[in-house]
Amino acid sequence: MGKTEQITLKVEGMMSTHCSNIVESTLKRIKGVEKAKANASTQIAEIEYDGSIVNIATLISAIENAGYSAQKATVDNEHARTQQINSLKKKFLISFVLSMPLFYLVMAPLIGLPSLQVAHKTMAIIQFILATPVMIVSRHIFIRGAKAMFINRMPTADSLIGLGVGAAYIFSIAAMIVVFFNYEAGMESFYFETAAFLLTFILLGHWLEAIAKGKASEAIRKLMNLQPKIATVLRKGKEIKIPAEELKEGDIVIMKPGERIPTDGIIISGNSSVDESMITGESMPVEKSRNSKVIGGTVNKHGSFKFKATKVGSSTTLAQIIKLVEQAQESRAPIQDIADKIAAILVPAVLLIAVTAFIFWYAYGQGIIFALSSLIAVLIIACPCSIGLAAPTAVMVGTGKAAEKGVLIKSAGALQAASEIDTIVFDKTGTITKGAPVLTDVIPLTKITKDELLTVAGSVEKPSEHPLAEAIVKAAIRLKISPVTNFRAFPGKGVRAFIGKTSIVLGTRKLMEDEKISYEIAEKDLKKLEDEGKTAMLIAISGRLTGVLAVADTIKENSAAAVNELKNQGKKVIMITGDNERTAAAIAKEASIDEFFAQVMPEDKAKKIEQLQAQGRNIAMVGDGINDAPALAQAQLGIAIGSGTDIAIESADIVLVKNELTDVVTAIDISTRTVKKMKQNFFWAFFYNTIGIPIAAGVLYPFTGWLLNPAIAGAAMALSSVTVVGNSLLLKMWKSKIK
Repeated sequence: MGKTEQITLKVEGMMSTHCSNIVESTLKRIKGVEKAKANASTQIAEIEYDGSIVNIATLISAIENAGYSAQKATVDNEHARTQQINSLKKKFLISFVLSMPLFYLVMAPLIGLPSLQVAHKTMAIIQFILATPVMIVSRHIFIRGAKAMFINRMPTADSLIGLGVGAAYIFSIAAMIVVFFNYEAGMESFYFETAAFLLTFILLGHWLEAIAKGKASEAIRKLMNLQPKIATVLRKGKEIKIPAEELKEGDIVIMKPGERIPTDGIIISGNSSVDESMITGESMPVEKSRNSKVIGGTVNKHGSFKFKATKVGSSTTLAQIIKLVEQAQESRAPIQDIADKIAAILVPAVLLIAVTAFIFWYAYGQGIIFALSSLIAVLIIACPCSIGLAAPTAVMVGTGKAAEKGVLIKSAGALQAASEIDTIVFDKTGTITKGAPVLTDVIPLTKITKDELLTVAGSVEKPSEHPLAEAIVKAAIRLKISPVTNFRAFPGKGVRAFIGKTSIVLGTRKLMEDEKISYEIAEKDLKKLEDEGKTAMLIAISGRLTGVLAVADTIKENSAAAVNELKNQGKKVIMITGDNERTAAAIAKEASIDEFFAQVMPEDKAKKIEQLQAQGRNIAMVGDGINDAPALAQAQLGIAIGSGTDIAIESADIVLVKNELTDVVTAIDISTRTVKKMKQNFFWAFFYNTIGIPIAAGVLYPFTGWLLNPAIAGAAMALSSVTVVGNSLLLKMWKSKIK
């Protein structure tokens, strides 16, 4: 067994999921291929193989025998996509220019317009000359279809088109030969215009699909365009410019106003404001100073600074976001499985229906022309392209739109799961709340002012490393903090120190009791603050109670708005926390949450999710910490706050880059709309095929005299694919319900 190798191939010609399934199954039949994944939307095939058994040339050859063209994917996939669009455009225009006079020659006599008066033999030659170049520029369709059917033995949409158009063209040549020998054969025997117009419609459909797919993957292009090409670094004391891809961890990068930041890092000197909107979706610039993190791809607005590169290449935030979006767009939604199964049996079924229709009408005396028209129309209108495009195009646009808003949906499965959620469980700390205690109240109990009281508290807490002390010091930083002596911390109680010769005690009731300091006058304030879910502390100066301070982990500004919007959508919202009942109740009330679980140990959070699932609920868990990871994995949908830990983000199905709960609403809303688009697309795709195939086969002819013209069948087939892609692109117009 040799070493497993990986390769990404650019596969042209995959127009639907049916096509990508054929490419996958073809590759998997090759000895030495371990894994194969193809995506029609991105025109990419990712292959893992044993290099000692199979080589790249064999893989490419197998794909070509399946009816597609393949080559090693390059970094510049956008250039390849542009080339494909331009090629299809050129082929369509050639076909259109030749088909129009051909169409006029045939239709003019029928509708009373001036027509070309020439002999039948001459007219046959003219039609042949006009139609044949159209067949030539479209030869890739016939070649791919023939290879798929006869070499790979897995007929594709191109096989159906090739059979239908080929039958029309070959029959017309045969009719032309008859005309040369029998003048009375009549022009009605020709199908040159049908063959040419069918190919023109098909090329138009393929061209429009290619353009639409390009728009669908616009989100990835925008993200890739954020990566600057050049970086200015400090090397041996000199500023030099290097390609951004040559940056290394530890490099000192110099940023000037208006430049795009080339990689992730930490500012070591200077300050500025940075526009992070293309990464986070947040329009307001973010102030940056020493020790602030910067993200590659964002724009430095006004100031100058130097930063140390901490992540480069594929490990940067931007590179990871691009990777997540690409993986999501290449993934398959569970709803797509139904379409795949139908598409897999549709092609052989259509072949059977077409042949049956031909035999039936010919046997019942309708003649070769009538029977052939029926066969061609069935083959053309039944092309499964629109069925295969229904889900992937919606997924591409939906996940791309979400990424633009700072919501990274990791897979199509997660997208579908988000649309089915009925209950959202929020972790409290760092999710509903800011995750860092802040000073909320300063209440003097003597003639001392608030600033004087805060100065004393900040001074005595400065040597402490406790999070509550940090909140007090941070609030007092604007004031003049005095040095202290004889500092002593009492775990779980508070601190004691001296400012000069004045003793300061700051802490709990228990510490006051130990220091024999009366605090009865503060009981009313203490109870009020604690009922609000805050941590209250007493401060005494020179043995006399002087004031009360309160610290709390406050809720984020938009938490209540997000919760209310979710409730308006009929979702049940629950909070889960390790805090005590009183604190949990206060936070839940402030965030408009009606139900909560308090005093839940980290290891029990997943069990709570499991209990809710046992009640038949579809759960989305929203969290940010290491202790949230099991619950995120247990829920039907895990949503991680982007500022959270790596393990939480890894366990989640959706990542919120901006650390805002309103993006939970965004994620669920976009997912719901995307799945709705998928269902609409499937309806239109199946509607075309369900209605079109019987009509093309001539079911209505005995009752109405209607038989579907093959040219109209071609137009309907092209229109069905364009309708599906166009419907998906409407997702780009999505707007948030929360301002």
